[in-house]
Amino acid sequence: MSRRVEGRSAMQRADELGKRVEYLAFLLATEAYAIEIGAIVEILKPLPITEVPRADPGVVGVMSVRGRLVTVVDLKRRFRLTRTFSMNKKSRILLVDVAGEQIGLLVDEVIQVYRLAESDIEPPDVLGSEQPPHVIGIGRPHGGDVLLLLDLAPIFVE
Repeated sequence: MSRRVEGRSAMQRADELGKRVEYLAFLLATEAYAIEIGAIVEILKPLPITEVPRADPGVVGVMSVRGRLVTVVDLKRRFRLTRTFSMNKKSRILLVDVAGEQIGLLVDEVIQVYRLAESDIEPPDVLGSEQPPHVIGIGRPHGGDVLLLLDLAPIFVE
């Protein structure tokens, strides 16, 4: 994945605003979510996926990535946003590292990388109701979508 080279003034502004963290934003149905970029190993176009009998309902199946089998999880089904599995031309699989294991996350579309300062992130309770443990905050990038920031560990680590 190529990173855009930023001008000196942008870097100076980032230093003035304090530490920033990069998040990869993506869509699940109509909702925008984001994961810290450090957890993402690779962004893949959907590869052939083999179904696994009697797997967890959120598991789509397994795929081979350079000779290694990787479990593919449909986050829409895992989060109960939909019951059916679907892919289209914009669908991507985010290869992520969770507790030392690589897992593929099926998402509807990758949006972009956001650099969020602490002032751009609010606690998850601003949404009113109690949020599940995997929602660690609400990102509000300047001029961008409202992002549900995810921590993958509570989703996959028992």
